[in-house]
Amino acid sequence: MSRWEPNARERLAKAALELYSERGYERTTVAEIAKRAGLTERTFFRHYADKREVLFDGSNHLQDLFVKAVNDAPKSAAPIDIVAAALEAVSEVFVDRRAFARKRQAVITANAELQERELIKLAALSAALTDALRRRGIAEPAASLTAEAGLAVFRVGFERWVAPGEERPMWPLMREALAALRTVAAGA
Repeated sequence: MSRWEPNARERLAKAALELYSERGYERTTVAEIAKRAGLTERTFFRHYADKREVLFDGSNHLQDLFVKAVNDAPKSAAPIDIVAAALEAVSEVFVDRRAFARKRQAVITANAELQERELIKLAALSAALTDALRRRGIAEPAASLTAEAGLAVFRVGFERWVAPGEERPMWPLMREALAALRTVAAGA
């Protein structure tokens, strides 16, 4: 077993996603993931709390990126423009990750427990965005509405980005979804 290698976390994530795609999330064990990665179960649990968390490992990083982009937006920016800037910044993280994202999304879509975890992740992201907007001085309900609208744009843009046959980068899809939201909000 190659426990000492520095890329254990990445090997575990790759092995897990492969096995989830091949056998299904429910039928894959931590022992099988560790074995496929050439590691031990103990090493798995040093990196991940459980087999579900392999799929949600980047959640905190994504949240930090959203909040940083909100904080870095120009002081004079309108709330929706602040969220647009955050969406653009976050889109950069997904460059060259479409194949992984498609596999991950297929695994999540096939499992109700994972769908629930995804919703919890998105709720935490919404709360963090709302808080960041409030700290900028955006009052309620505008802060909460803007955060939720931004996440709706993110979900729609992401789903379009991982759709079979879609090859455009994420940001143009986010921009299109944001434009559609603006049109709906304007009553057009």
